[in-house]
Amino acid sequence: MNVGRKGVVAAMLAGSLALGGVLGATVFSAASSSAATSTPSTSSSNSTSTRKFVPNEDPAHEAQESAQREAQENAGQVPTVP
Repeated sequence: MNVGRKGVVAAMLAGSLALGGVLGATVFSAASSSAATSTPSTSSSNSTSTRKFVPNEDPAHEAQESAQREAQENAGQVPTVP
């Protein structure tokens, strides 16, 4: 490889390293700043209790449900069994 090509390859390598460093710093700084300022999330039990469960009462769907799932739906619970 001649001297000119070595210079071009070295410049490309240095440029890609610099660009990767800038992009990496941007991604990590944005992730850490948003993590530090975010509000605490609610637990999954709180989020499911605020929404109303609407069961699928389609006859084709009902034919494939287990008795346990149907009992949970009839009780107004979010089904936990298939």
